[in-house]
Amino acid sequence: MAKKFPIIPLHPERVCWGCDKYCPTDSLACGNGSERTQHPSELFGPDWMERESPLLEPQVDAPLKKSA
Repeated sequence: MAKKFPIIPLHPERVCWGCDKYCPTDSLACGNGSERTQHPSELFGPDWMERESPLLEPQVDAPLKKSA
């Protein structure tokens, strides 16, 4: 069973968030790469859960302008 994903961790910079192992940054066990995966709060700010995802919104195409 997967661990519960923390919404706002106290020290997100200390953990790799790339898989369910949540490894310390000095021992990346999953082979996810040479760098740790950042938590969404580091990338998008503390209100990252309140942001609307463009993938969840219906896409409406803008009307095309006719060239004269």
